[in-house]
Amino acid sequence: MSDGSLRSVHVVVPGDVDDDAVPSGGNLYDRRICRGLPATGRPVREFAVAGGWPRPDGAARASLARTLATVPDGAVVLVDGLVACGVPDVVVPQARRLQLVVLVHLPLGDEVGPAPAAAAELAALERSTLQAASAVVATSRWAARRLVQHHGLGADRVHVAAPGVDRAPLAPGTDGATRLLCVGAVTATKGQDLLVEALATAADLPWRCDLVGPLRRDPAQVAAVRRGIERHGLAGRLRLTGPRTGARLAAAYAAADLLVLPSRAESYGMVVTEALARGIPVLAAAVGGVPETLGRDPDGRVPGIVAPPADVPALAAALRRWLGSPALREQLRSVAQEQRDRLDGWEATFRCLTGVLDRLPGTPG
Repeated sequence: MSDGSLRSVHVVVPGDVDDDAVPSGGNLYDRRICRGLPATGRPVREFAVAGGWPRPDGAARASLARTLATVPDGAVVLVDGLVACGVPDVVVPQARRLQLVVLVHLPLGDEVGPAPAAAAELAALERSTLQAASAVVATSRWAARRLVQHHGLGADRVHVAAPGVDRAPLAPGTDGATRLLCVGAVTATKGQDLLVEALATAADLPWRCDLVGPLRRDPAQVAAVRRGIERHGLAGRLRLTGPRTGARLAAAYAAADLLVLPSRAESYGMVVTEALARGIPVLAAAVGGVPETLGRDPDGRVPGIVAPPADVPALAAALRRWLGSPALREQLRSVAQEQRDRLDGWEATFRCLTGVLDRLPGTPG
């Protein structure tokens, strides 16, 4: 195989990677690396494999097997962990002849919703896949540590390539206080039900909140959120808008005074940097890699408020602090706008990934 062929990267992503009806941080990351790696000298051949990942049916498993079988021996294959980690019986045999790199957005067992036995099964499947990989890429330092500790991986095999963010105009907001925005698929993992309960306790204060994100991934959670909104009489103030992308998502950020991220689990939290890129303060649950993503300024100040995870009273108290203190809001906006200038772009992500690929055995640098 020529050096040029060896430098190519075969990237395997979920089939919905370009579906605007189900946008996600993982899909955005996958799209950006497929478009950005060629500029680093790594040509990309992309394969989008449809399926109900990480638990695909027989047809999806067969499609993935056929896809991997078409890749020449010794080639570099970068596979989204959502596709790879649940099917070690398909992936591990191919890992013996390929240079397999698995990109983990969120460890499978950390997704909220499956019963404990099902979560343990997913974690065991993921462990088998990751132990067979040539290298593993995580999206935060927290996630890398989690994978090393949870799966017994060598720390030298797990690398970090944090998502970048595009520079964006400063968000004018609405009135500087009352317009709240939560961006993410409506799932148990993202915790919109917790936010509904917290906002209900602050119904005496002025606020409006948009829950922006796909409604198809977790119908039971969507139904629970709708019931909570109805039960608390918040329908006029709290909206489930469905997914927004492009200009419509940019407009939602532009109108926001505060981003709220009430997740129960999160490896990185790309919406945090999307908000900070616009100078929008963040109220986030201190879960997973979120505190790392939120960051601090040189004086140790955080561009937002951090609350304990899955704690409705603490989330409600944080909302009251934000809504009730003009001085706090002004301080947090100032820190968020300063943090905006310290954010890394996607070029840093591409450099990190290229460094991982260049260090694979037998790969030309």
